[in-house]
Amino acid sequence: MPQELTAPRDPRRTPARPDLAAAGLEGVVAAARYVAGEVRRVAVPVAPLCRRPAGDAPLETQALHGESVRVFEDDGEGWSWVQLEADLYVGYMPTDALAPLALPPTHQVCALRTFVFPGPDIKLPPREALVAGSRVMVGEVRGAFAVTPEGFLPWVHLCALGEREADFVAVAARYLGVPYLWGGRSSLGIDCSGLVQAALAAAGLMAPRDSDMQEAELGAPVPLDAPVRRGDLLFWPGHVAIAEDADTLLHANAFHMMVAREGRAEALARIADAGLSLRAIRRLPQPR
Repeated sequence: MPQELTAPRDPRRTPARPDLAAAGLEGVVAAARYVAGEVRRVAVPVAPLCRRPAGDAPLETQALHGESVRVFEDDGEGWSWVQLEADLYVGYMPTDALAPLALPPTHQVCALRTFVFPGPDIKLPPREALVAGSRVMVGEVRGAFAVTPEGFLPWVHLCALGEREADFVAVAARYLGVPYLWGGRSSLGIDCSGLVQAALAAAGLMAPRDSDMQEAELGAPVPLDAPVRRGDLLFWPGHVAIAEDADTLLHANAFHMMVAREGRAEALARIADAGLSLRAIRRLPQPR
């Protein structure tokens, strides 16, 4: 067997199992068969991506309404094995959360949450709620409402795809008080690396999903004893926080069980008491 077939690859971003792998991995990883897969879209507000095809499986991450996923297998029992198009994460998603591709999205939700109404009237009972980052196709604007295939959304809660926030730290601060959820990446529940990913995405910067990936791939290293600047990312084993300024951090954490604002010195001491020391600081390029 060629050496590259046995080389370790990160399973979180490698759609490969002993019985099945993505067609693009043929000759790279060993599998019984290879498939190109089919691109579909997330048709529910927030879809779980799980480690196993089971309702009690650990939550790995989530996909938001309108995002694209590539489906490699539908097991016929309610689960599909997929790879998210945005950050390449691989896992199992409920098949009924997915729908065929439709017209491409034109806008995304830029409020933390918004409602989808059956008509252009805020007094109507909403059909569902969408979270920040959800993607929709706006056919027309009718008064204060955007008309989409899902229904009527407040126009003020949408922004065009490609529109960028100027300050990702300010975006992260909007999530203050959102409950902590392992594997979460929405304003209904979010974890530490999900907060970083969501805030950077709003600023037009694609980030990998997990904190170890972010530590390895985002920004440039800063000495641990250097002054901290707004926007620096601080990493511990299994955790990441955003510097709001030299003395304050924003982070989703299981101590507060929410996205919290915390003094940097206090956080460093508290986390050190739990046996974890600050491992790295990464600095992102300043926006132009």
